[in-house]
Amino acid sequence: MQTTGSGPDKKPLRYGIVGTGMMGREHIADLLDVPGASITAIADPERESIAAAQLLLDHQPQRPATFKSHRDLLAGGNCDVVVVASPNHTHDEVLADVLAADLHVLIEKPLCTTTAGCRAVVDQLERRSTDRLVWVAMEYRYMAAITELIRLVHAGTVGTPHMVSVREHRFPFLPKVGDWNRFSHLTGGTLVEKTCHFFDLMNLILHERPERVMASGAQGLNHLDEVYDGRRADMLDNAFVIVDYPGGARALLDLCMFAEATDEQEEISVIGDSGKVEAAVPSNTIKLGRRGQHDIGSIERYTAPQDHMGRVGLHHGSSFIQHLRLKAAIDRGTGAEVTVTDGYWAVATGVAAHRSIELGRPVELAEVMSTATETTPPAHSTRQENIG
Repeated sequence: MQTTGSGPDKKPLRYGIVGTGMMGREHIADLLDVPGASITAIADPERESIAAAQLLLDHQPQRPATFKSHRDLLAGGNCDVVVVASPNHTHDEVLADVLAADLHVLIEKPLCTTTAGCRAVVDQLERRSTDRLVWVAMEYRYMAAITELIRLVHAGTVGTPHMVSVREHRFPFLPKVGDWNRFSHLTGGTLVEKTCHFFDLMNLILHERPERVMASGAQGLNHLDEVYDGRRADMLDNAFVIVDYPGGARALLDLCMFAEATDEQEEISVIGDSGKVEAAVPSNTIKLGRRGQHDIGSIERYTAPQDHMGRVGLHHGSSFIQHLRLKAAIDRGTGAEVTVTDGYWAVATGVAAHRSIELGRPVELAEVMSTATETTPPAHSTRQENIG
């Protein structure tokens, strides 16, 4: 294995990108600005996606090798790190091969579309003979306001947290190659594909794993008239999800994907026994109130410090920061900040939420983390809501 890093005596760290659709190209754009990083290979079966990626790479000194499959990329042997950004339903197959190689890996969320798939990844990693880093891409952790909120909570600023609230009011799913993101059986469902980010944040903020989920959701407005090869799009576009934790804390997700006419896209609040802290994106605002010191309307407000060096991209600079931290961890030989176990629990929470909607009752995490019972997420009837 070559010595890598960013110093004058270090060779560039060589990256291969599997999947050059929207997220794959975001990773490429970020890596072009990461010191000591070089993109040496890209793989995608879609000619248009490869061509779009090559346009981004025109100014890189050496053009990357191009492949139609991840297996061909791995066989090329010219990568130190593989970024898996292929569609969700391909992760099981791609990761089985990538994790068998002696390479560092960044896996786009969700880890897999089912808990059975996630469990297989965790098991394979436990048997892996190499100590290479494996990191799940949860870039919301690195949005400046959210990073600051997490820092404040973990510093004890609001005391012991009792309640976490996450509100995402945003636009509908964007078009993707082959429209794979219109179907629950390909994505894992909205509460896996989209909101595993937020379940990961809840777990991180509370330093706990969830035990129970109760959810209500529906496909109310989006994609109702979209039919592909005779199959109607079935992705939820609104939901409330309550997550209970064994220590007594609870969290709430409020999701709406037809709310683009809004001020803030993400708003997160944490209430502890000593106060409340809120983070808002994209304004990058922090609001902090301490019990006994502040009253309603008279709290601290400030802009969260940013360290993305002007590299914004599609996720407010967070994906770029994630790459900086991942490369630093590789250079130092430290572990991943977001592990496959983190990714597994985030997916499991989303799966439990979908099952709660389907069955109309609370669902224990233990129910969905058994590979004997977990199956493909159900399709949801349009304009019909089940309440857990």
